[in-house]
Amino acid sequence: MNMIHVTNGDCAAQALTEALRRAERDERVIALRDDLAVGPIRDIDESPLARAAFWRQVLNSAIDFEDELEEQQALVGSLSRGDSQIVVWHGQSAADQLTLRRVAYHLRNAPQRLNEAKLNHDDLALADDDKDADHIGRADRATAVGMFSPKQLLAKLPTAAPISVLRISRLALEWQEAKHASADTRRLRDNMLVSGTWLDVDEALLDLAGPEWQPARQIAGAAMGQRFDFMLSDSIAFWRCRELITAGRLKIRGTPSEINQAELRR
Repeated sequence: MNMIHVTNGDCAAQALTEALRRAERDERVIALRDDLAVGPIRDIDESPLARAAFWRQVLNSAIDFEDELEEQQALVGSLSRGDSQIVVWHGQSAADQLTLRRVAYHLRNAPQRLNEAKLNHDDLALADDDKDADHIGRADRATAVGMFSPKQLLAKLPTAAPISVLRISRLALEWQEAKHASADTRRLRDNMLVSGTWLDVDEALLDLAGPEWQPARQIAGAAMGQRFDFMLSDSIAFWRCRELITAGRLKIRGTPSEINQAELRR
């Protein structure tokens, strides 16, 4: 049976590719690289422009995000064509769950082809003798496929299973609802997606900064470990720090363009 595996992120795709190699299974792995928990997604399936503008601001870069996102858009669209079985690997995080819903939306007219492999916090204990990397669970028990080692993913390969037609319809509808909500962020609470703003992230960064100078890396790292019901990345944390500097709520010793080398205080 021809099978295509879909993950959220390159790290997840690399680990899964290695797991399949160890299982002696020659199957394709597709990495969807966008963190769908943050930024505008209303037009993501039709146009890359708004999404590209968001990432250009976040990463402070002149990279051709339009081209990259157009490739991703075409890749997602291609999943609905052909007769391959599709397996979406997902953990309990907003980005992974949004990836599942986006793929379900695109395969809603071919539900017999859609499968899933579920990962949760307890699965991090599987094959815990693996020394390939430091796979430590988060305090909020959030998980993403990229947190798992090839050995842990190998143990989960047999669990991939079809998704019911009814559930695919619900997941597709939830993707449409998430797109049209026009939220800054999307959070996962009790396996339901809810809209959010940047307010709690900004307040956490301000609390962590305090009145004394601290390395921006330390502040961002501490924020990334907190619970926001989505997994805060370093790029988003640094961007929010730059926004707080621009708003006069944080002071910087260094330059915003090299904020990972700077120091911050309130």
